[in-house]
Amino acid sequence: MNLTYQLKNGVGVVRAHAVRLDAAVAIQFKDRFSEVTGGAASGPERDGIGPEDDIVSAGSAETAETVLLDLSEVEFLDSSGLGAVVAARKHLGADRTLALAGLQPAVEKVMRLTHMDRVFPIYPDAADFLAGQGPSDAA
Repeated sequence: MNLTYQLKNGVGVVRAHAVRLDAAVAIQFKDRFSEVTGGAASGPERDGIGPEDDIVSAGSAETAETVLLDLSEVEFLDSSGLGAVVAARKHLGADRTLALAGLQPAVEKVMRLTHMDRVFPIYPDAADFLAGQGPSDAA
C-alpha cells in the first residue's frame, strides 16, 4: 500500500496511491498509516522498512492535530477498507482529527450508506480543505 505524507498549512496530508482499498490491502494500509502519522516507533527505517519502501515522510505528523486522508485515487472501498479507515481514525486518538477528501463516487456511496459521512468531515478535494487552513502553501 503506497501512502505518502506531507505537512501543509499545519495539516498532515496522507495520500493513498491505490485504486482499491479492500481486504487485500487493509492491513497494509493500517500499518502504513500508523507509520506515516506517528506510530510508536520513529524514523523511516524502523521495523525493517527502509528507504526503498513506499513511505514518504515530509514532516512530523505527530505535530499535526489534523490529518487529511486524500482518497482521490481510490475507486473501490469495501468493508475491510472502511474498517481500515476507521482504525486510522482511532489510531490518531481523541485529540487529533481525521478528515477525508477526494472521494470517488463509489467510495462516497459507501461512506454515505454506512453513515460514515456523519463521522468523518469530508471535503471535495485536498485543495478545498487546505484553502480553509490559513496561509496557503498548497500546490
